[in-house]
Amino acid sequence: MTRTLISSGSPFEHELAYSRAVVQGDWVFVSGTTGFDYATMTISDDVAVQAEQCFQNIAAALAQAGASLNDVVRVTYLLPEARDFAACAPVLRKHLGAVRPAATMQCVGLLDPRMKIEIEVTALKSAAGG
Repeated sequence: MTRTLISSGSPFEHELAYSRAVVQGDWVFVSGTTGFDYATMTISDDVAVQAEQCFQNIAAALAQAGASLNDVVRVTYLLPEARDFAACAPVLRKHLGAVRPAATMQCVGLLDPRMKIEIEVTALKSAAGG
């Protein structure tokens, strides 16, 4: 079974020794992904905008793996502030409302204080046909 490493080009991946995603067979494991725009290395102050950017970053990694958000079977949401979760809900429904993967939401500290949400997903490429 071939293992493929996917990078977004973020300097964090090299600095912290991880891949944006790892593909193992039909499984795609996407690392915790924040709302940074990796092209500009900027991040919005708005948690909902960050959530949208998280999904754009995740979708790009999944596409490189031959998958899509429709293949997501598991998602973990990490937020420093529980009160911010409600502002993200419309974005979550927009991207995963039809898929409805198994989910976990946690309040945690994130590495950079500008980060207001981090999202990690697991996808099974054959789950919905990519």
